[in-house]
Amino acid sequence: MKKLILPILLLVFLSSCNKSQKTAEGGDDNKKFDLYKDHFINSFWELNPDWAASLGNHKLDSVLVVPDSNFIKKSLDFANANLDSLKNYGLENLSDNNKTDFQMIKNQLESTVYSANEMKSYEWNPAEYNVCGAFAEILNGNYDSIDNRLRNFDLKMKNIPAYYEAAKKNIKNPTLEHTQLAIEQNLGGLSVFETDLVAALAKSKLSETEKKSILEKSKLAVSTIKSYADWLKKLDNKTPRSFRLGAELYAKKFNFDIQSAYTADEMYEKAVAHKKELHNDMFVLADKLWSKYMGSAPKPTDKLELIKQVIDKVSLQHTTPEKFQSEIEKQIPELTAFVKAKDLLYIDPSKPLVVRKEPAYMAGVAGASISAAGPYDKNGNTYYNVGSMQGWTAERAESYLREYNDYILQILNIHEAVPGHYTQLVYSNQSPSIIKSVFGNGAMVEGWAVYAERMMLESGYKNSDEMWLMYYKFHLRATCNTILDISVHTRNMSKEDAIKLMTREGFQQQAEADGKWKRATLSQVQLCSYYTGFNEIYELRELLKKKEGDKFNLKAFHEKFLSYGSAPVKYIKELMLAKD
Repeated sequence: MKKLILPILLLVFLSSCNKSQKTAEGGDDNKKFDLYKDHFINSFWELNPDWAASLGNHKLDSVLVVPDSNFIKKSLDFANANLDSLKNYGLENLSDNNKTDFQMIKNQLESTVYSANEMKSYEWNPAEYNVCGAFAEILNGNYDSIDNRLRNFDLKMKNIPAYYEAAKKNIKNPTLEHTQLAIEQNLGGLSVFETDLVAALAKSKLSETEKKSILEKSKLAVSTIKSYADWLKKLDNKTPRSFRLGAELYAKKFNFDIQSAYTADEMYEKAVAHKKELHNDMFVLADKLWSKYMGSAPKPTDKLELIKQVIDKVSLQHTTPEKFQSEIEKQIPELTAFVKAKDLLYIDPSKPLVVRKEPAYMAGVAGASISAAGPYDKNGNTYYNVGSMQGWTAERAESYLREYNDYILQILNIHEAVPGHYTQLVYSNQSPSIIKSVFGNGAMVEGWAVYAERMMLESGYKNSDEMWLMYYKFHLRATCNTILDISVHTRNMSKEDAIKLMTREGFQQQAEADGKWKRATLSQVQLCSYYTGFNEIYELRELLKKKEGDKFNLKAFHEKFLSYGSAPVKYIKELMLAKD
């Protein structure tokens, strides 16, 4: 999954904006806009150093921005001023690349205004305030010498007390759920200063005086973070805000975050209808497989129960904890070979995928994730991180392996690796647009990975009734995610009904459903990314197939679609249809 962070912007950029207009005077709109983007992104990093670091730009690692009221005001001034600046460019005169960049910058600025004036999560979400992750990235990085990184760490600590004082002043009527999360995450992050920093200092060549000074500052950092957690614990919050966003705020956030051609309500209706279609398809397969796995046992009259029993039997086919990573390693070249044999899209052999054991600083939950090279390190490795089940009870490991059985593990690898996230992100890094890499659309990124699952099976990958049944089960996650998130935040869905949706209708394990409920209470809209993005990509493909008939080429569609970078699907659709 791709991490998307809501920026808080400043006013410093205004002078450079005016300068860029004068410098470009006399040039065409694209040249002017290219200059604008260069100044925009350079100034943007000065104002969002932690975001810059997450994408491989470490020039400002020593800066910790204090999120006080003055900062929030400057972010609004910046956004409004630049929305006005965008009016200087005629969208119709821009290149395809700049058209999408224009729309993505505009959406980001409008989202900033919405967040500051309406959403105001900085008032009710104490978990937004946590410095530990940014400091951990400095210690865990390999981009510079340990000594230089530690000096940046030292300078960055200076603003920690002011940072948390600003947080306390901003917070008003927080939710109970986000308050508890803030306490847990901030206290959990103390190991960065108490353990990780000490280990890093031991490896460094800094003088004893420098080390002592850094450790003294780290003690103040730890004290400040503990004080923030204690302050949250003692808050007199008799009428806490609900974690539910409400229909009006949710609809606007959906539009900004997803940037879909559909509204949240429209996607809800689509997801509900799609869930019914999936159940019908699953029943046909499960009914066909019944005798193979259940023998002469009587079939349940409840269709969902029949599906569940067959799924439970098929799920017994799985690897072992010891072979989990090696099984993934074995499957990646098999997936790559299939993509090449079916000529589905070009995979650049110079950008290899490295399967590795999940690094210690990422450990905690077994599973799989992609760590892609950022736009400032395009030649860097892309890693497929595989979690470990070491230390788990036999019962817990067995439950997990049944969830990621022999069939679903392959679908997971398609989603995360080939031709899912890994492949899409390689294409995205080749895009000429830094804007699309920075403001990459989560629904397009996640939607492509979900689309890749379906496309591979449609192309004949490991074709069997069991594979299709498990694909439908996996795909139900994306579908139910949308129903769950919209229902929870706009329709007051109870926890009981949410768990029932996921376990009975989505065939998920209880632990997985519990975790997803917690995720829905702590986040908003992101869970809609998967199905919404898939739906729009699939609709676009089917529209072009119908329009082009025998001339339609699947590989050409994939490569053209990915060439636009991580832009919202609705803009890619406009450009692809305009080419016909």
